[in-house]
Amino acid sequence: MAPTVKPPAAPAKTKSAPAKKTGTPAKKAPVTAPVATRGPDDTPAIVLDLPMAELDPATEAYFDKCRTKIGFVPNVLQAYAFDLSKLSAFSAMYNDLMLAPSGLSKLEREMIAVAVSSVNRCYYCLTAHGAAVRQLSGDPVLGEQMVMNYRAARLDARQRAMLDFAVKLTERPFEVEEADRAALRAVGFTERDLWDIGAVTAFFNMTNRIASATDMRPNAAYHEQARTLPL
Repeated sequence: MAPTVKPPAAPAKTKSAPAKKTGTPAKKAPVTAPVATRGPDDTPAIVLDLPMAELDPATEAYFDKCRTKIGFVPNVLQAYAFDLSKLSAFSAMYNDLMLAPSGLSKLEREMIAVAVSSVNRCYYCLTAHGAAVRQLSGDPVLGEQMVMNYRAARLDARQRAMLDFAVKLTERPFEVEEADRAALRAVGFTERDLWDIGAVTAFFNMTNRIASATDMRPNAAYHEQARTLPL
């Protein structure tokens, strides 16, 4: 039988001297949450999971023309490209309202787009069409004024009346009456011009709401366009 071996005795516990208090106790470092990484602001074009359709030759040529002319395909076109019939209808209406012959200049139509989008706080349209106002006017300050508050801009009587009408039609369409149309005629707008002002205003109220509904993101390139003041 093996002899019993006692385990070694545990060392006696000794009391440690109390720590001396010296000044203010050190503060614990704050616990910070990890910084979330994010991709480019313009990707994806919209948050809805709507894959792009297979492009037909006409649409592919249209997109190639965009790349050649402005360097990219606007995200609004990519957003509509899940359904080529919708993209075609949208593009046809846009091109007719904004680019076809009209008593309104291209700049004036873009000014309406931005003034309306400012009321609706549409991120996509303020960014994209704010850039267009800067480019067409050669005046980056005017572009910023349209985005923030068109009333701050030194506009002529024609442009001021036009934007006043567009904003009223956006904010309080039920209050528009003959006196508002008469105010446009008084500064030289024709009956056809009144139609065009109303149509451009209505179009951007629609596109603003589509952009907001889908969280449409403007192409990053718009942010830097036409920012330099003329010498």
